[in-house]
Amino acid sequence: MKKELVRLIPMIRRFAYSLTGNQADADDLLQNTVERVLSKGVPEDILLEKWMFKVCRNLWIDEYRSRKVRQNAAHAPELTEHQIVEGEKAQTNQVSLEELNQAMDILPDDQRSILSLVALQGLSYKEVAEILSVPIGTVMSRLARARASLHKFIYFDSAQEKCS
Repeated sequence: MKKELVRLIPMIRRFAYSLTGNQADADDLLQNTVERVLSKGVPEDILLEKWMFKVCRNLWIDEYRSRKVRQNAAHAPELTEHQIVEGEKAQTNQVSLEELNQAMDILPDDQRSILSLVALQGLSYKEVAEILSVPIGTVMSRLARARASLHKFIYFDSAQEKCS
């Protein structure tokens, strides 16, 4: 299992990055995924690869929901008084990659995870359907909607910039 786990780490890392949108969060998600798989084990009738994708996705959903709750709480007036928040916006040299990340961020979680598994990991629709426990038709329709949304966001956004 250890050898197989080491082989899967780059794939899970790419998947985690596609979900989180930044390397630091992706590394944390990868670490949490590996830790969970090592501590809880893998059910006997499931392949390690599929199980790791599923664990990674579920951990991200939990984290995403937690962040949303924290953000909502941070914007509450009673909590924001006298708070000063300073930060730097991360800049990248590849505008197209930044645009793609922004477009991925607007996608719903279910579409983002399917797009990532198919486009980045190269999994078949059938494999994605098994990993996410959804019908293959659902995978196909969510993937089509995700691709259409990305296309609209990227080309509409760049057309607006050219007009400006």
